[in-house]
Amino acid sequence: MAPKDERSLGELFSELSRETGQLVRKEVELATTEMTAKVRSASTHVVTAAAGGALAHAGLLVLLAAIVIALTQMGVPAWLAALIVAFVTAGVGYLLINKGVNALRETRVVPTHTVQSLKEDAKWTTRQGA
Repeated sequence: MAPKDERSLGELFSELSRETGQLVRKEVELATTEMTAKVRSASTHVVTAAAGGALAHAGLLVLLAAIVIALTQMGVPAWLAALIVAFVTAGVGYLLINKGVNALRETRVVPTHTVQSLKEDAKWTTRQGA
């Protein structure tokens, strides 16, 4: 036999209000924690990519200069050698930019755990209210 609850309707509503407030605070805390982790992870990747990009850029400039010099040594006029290297480099750069932008578009920053938890809370609340 279940124990009889002697609390008044006002006390029950008061408890419901308090617990709902706690639930909302916990959900906000969960969303904040999840978004902080996602931003921290993304910023680490951005810094790593930027450092790698700076080093690769320096190496690429030296390599491109060497290719221009090699083409001129093979009898290609200097202006034409530089133009060929510039167009090839610009084409490869364009492809890499498109690849990176498309990958960024596919990155999800929505706090999926929080959204799922909110959906579960909504289902629970509607069942309890029925």
